[in-house]
Amino acid sequence: MPVPDFQTLIRPVLQLFSEGKTSVKECIEPLKERLGITEEDAQETLQSGQTVLYNRAHWARTYLGKAGMLESPRRGTHLITQQGRDFLLKAPDRITISDLKEYHNFLDWHNQTAGAEDEADSSSTLEALEDAASLTPEDIIENAKEKIDLALAEELISALFQMSPIGFEKLILDLLQAMGFGRGKAEYKRLTPATGDGGIDGVINEDALGLDAVYIQAKRYAENNKVSRPDIQRFVGSLTGESATKGVFVTTSDFSREAVAYIDRIQQRVVLINGKTLARLMIEYDVGVRVRSVVKIKSLDEDYFSER
Repeated sequence: MPVPDFQTLIRPVLQLFSEGKTSVKECIEPLKERLGITEEDAQETLQSGQTVLYNRAHWARTYLGKAGMLESPRRGTHLITQQGRDFLLKAPDRITISDLKEYHNFLDWHNQTAGAEDEADSSSTLEALEDAASLTPEDIIENAKEKIDLALAEELISALFQMSPIGFEKLILDLLQAMGFGRGKAEYKRLTPATGDGGIDGVINEDALGLDAVYIQAKRYAENNKVSRPDIQRFVGSLTGESATKGVFVTTSDFSREAVAYIDRIQQRVVLINGKTLARLMIEYDVGVRVRSVVKIKSLDEDYFSER
């Protein structure tokens, strides 16, 4: 079972604290067992490196604390309060933010988190995000980034069609270099002549002597024009003619099912990169994009305080 949203975790987290758990860390294994969360799902991480399960359990604990259900007598230790025990007896099977809003301390804190000049509008927006989608703040940030990246990916594909054919081929070599091919050195990559290239658009050497090289073909096809099996066969034929064993075929569109199946039956190692993957890699390796803004998410440095 995937990791539930953080509101679904509020009751089981409170239950575990009522049974004697004193930290979120102690709750993780019991949560996995009681909610049937698989080990694979439990290891899913946010971009920060923190697991989704720990992050959502942490926010469930935070919300319970703000509602007066938990208290923290010392750093890293949380105990259930009498109010928490009383609430647990009458609470629904799934505790939500709306249930916690019955408590003034929580409601005051929740309104403060809106924190904008127009508090009413900001609060309603935050509630819509949290109540409808049950998102933690990190979830909201990551989802927003994902939407931005999706829009950026579409812009990138459009921009690729504005480039010259040689410019597009050079971009693919730049991307492979940024990914670490050719040891990241510009002198290890080269474009082939525009004419008589035999279906090879560029080459990037994996070593200084060029003993191990990756051959590239790049095709700017419209979205509805998929690369076919004969296209791949011609590329593989070009690799054979160069006595090459590695190839990368890149397109702005996609590959037909027959083309993908054909790759599994050849001796050469050929990687297919479609438009969606190409845009994602460009964003990931900062090719053709630049950082517009940076948001720093900070957390407690427990090592610092443990030394005091």
